[in-house]
Amino acid sequence: MWKADKWTDYEVLDCSCGEKLERWGNYTLVRPDPQVIWNTKKALPGWKKMNGHYHRSSKGGGEWEFFDLPEQWSINYSPLGLTFNLKPFKFKHTGVFPEQAANWEWFSDKIKAAVREGREVKVLNLFAYTGGATLAAAKAGARVTHVDASKGMVNWAKENAKSSGLENAPIRWIIDDCVKFVEREIRRENYYDAVIMDPPSYGRGPKGEIWKIEDAVYPLIELCSKVLTKDPLFYLISSYTTGLAPSVLTYMLSTVLNPKFGGTAEADEVGLPVSFTGLALPCGASGRWSKNS
Repeated sequence: MWKADKWTDYEVLDCSCGEKLERWGNYTLVRPDPQVIWNTKKALPGWKKMNGHYHRSSKGGGEWEFFDLPEQWSINYSPLGLTFNLKPFKFKHTGVFPEQAANWEWFSDKIKAAVREGREVKVLNLFAYTGGATLAAAKAGARVTHVDASKGMVNWAKENAKSSGLENAPIRWIIDDCVKFVEREIRRENYYDAVIMDPPSYGRGPKGEIWKIEDAVYPLIELCSKVLTKDPLFYLISSYTTGLAPSVLTYMLSTVLNPKFGGTAEADEVGLPVSFTGLALPCGASGRWSKNS
């Protein structure tokens, strides 16, 4: 497992009975987590005195219950010097997936090494959400194209860039369908040294198109391989779909990228340490391909 274990402003305090107790800066939240199928004793006082609790509905979705929680606050990821603005919204999320810090560290090292050698690195970040990977790549010295279909998410990412001192960084902010954008970039012969993607498990396009990751992800990897330069640095894909094993990500990246570029693909679970138990909470999987492993 690749663990995001360098946070100081965030931690999973405990997890039990389908929920996790988290500290986000000075505030504690309880949120549902489908991976937490164990029923351990909730001994920490935070379980009874939290600042926010997301209640899952039996009909789907859910709603927040707040206890002395501001509408917005911020946390820092000090190893990379990034600041994120948090605000709970309707689908239980806060605006950051903390486990992705393990991936930010991985590709930041690759970008920094290439920049030190005098290379200009162009990164394409698809389904880019509120910009965690975008900011990490820009901080490392890359020129980043940030693509998300949601205007609200792109604006939120811009706020995070400003809070992180990256408002003037070379970032292109694009509000568009990711597949259609990549198709246009290929026609324009605009190539990238790296691709980062975090596709949703399920969604609908602007015209009602249905996206199911099991059906769409392999064609998307094939498509994105055509937008890479002749000597790409890396390719990163993350998945929160329970049935998509890490070995599936390895297989897809290997069969698409290795014949074209060589290199090495690997995949594993990503996760977060749990302070109370000393164990790790799994948070999906990531597949990593790089020219130099």
